[in-house]
Amino acid sequence: MSAITIHDIDDVLSERLSREARRQGKSKNALIKELLAKEMGLPLNGTYADDYREFVGLWAAEELQEFNRAQRANESIDPQDWDR
Repeated sequence: MSAITIHDIDDVLSERLSREARRQGKSKNALIKELLAKEMGLPLNGTYADDYREFVGLWAAEELQEFNRAQRANESIDPQDWDR
């Protein structure tokens, strides 16, 4: 494990971190580690912070083009769809 030091945290941010840590019943250090892990998309307690991040970047350029072609019909409004 490594350690880091963050310099020049302004009073507003420091107080907000302290309040949130107290609200969650944990140390400011634990809160900051969780916030950093979540922002980086790393697992928290065995689960990922965001369900979608593991899928980002999986499509090839050709697949994206195919998807965009298939979605073109959804980009325009047909007035007849709105007639009663």
